[in-house]
Amino acid sequence: MSKERLQAFTDAVLAIIMTILVLELDRPETMSFEGFWSLRASFFSYALSFFWLGAMWVTNHNEWHFVRKIQPSTVWWTILMLFFSSLFPYTTSLVDTHFNNAFAQGFYGIVVLLVTFANVMLSQSLVKADPDNEQLAQGGLLGLGGIWFDVAIKVAGFIITVTLFAPAMMLAVLLTMIVFVIPAHISMAKRNY
Repeated sequence: MSKERLQAFTDAVLAIIMTILVLELDRPETMSFEGFWSLRASFFSYALSFFWLGAMWVTNHNEWHFVRKIQPSTVWWTILMLFFSSLFPYTTSLVDTHFNNAFAQGFYGIVVLLVTFANVMLSQSLVKADPDNEQLAQGGLLGLGGIWFDVAIKVAGFIITVTLFAPAMMLAVLLTMIVFVIPAHISMAKRNY
């Protein structure tokens, strides 16, 4: 399989998942500011999930620019990443209706961690397919150190979610986007333009 075909498939599936997210949003009981304000947790959950998936798409796009070879494990890690990503509309809808519920937030966190793990393994499969590729060997967008901080924050968010403060998982995802992902994308854009 060519990298272009796998990339096109990934783009299509992520676009569908991101579109389905909006279909899960509740409608306000009354068409007023108060009606929409009562759905603020739903809109936050939707926006966070949408932008996290969007950031993942941009990251994949930027990293795949340097990919020259793929191997069968790359295809299967991509399929696994997309499978876990496809659970986002469901887990986001659970968090929408049970924002302060540790189980709902924990389930969301498990999906985030599984997608993150699949992405790390996907990156590793790309390095194994092309070990001489310096761009891939450096650990992609976040670098080898950055990805482990990203994972550590998400794991800490999950632990805090299931023990002390239910929304901690979503806050951990937001924190990793603000501290690691967005600055890395800005830095990469400055280097490339």
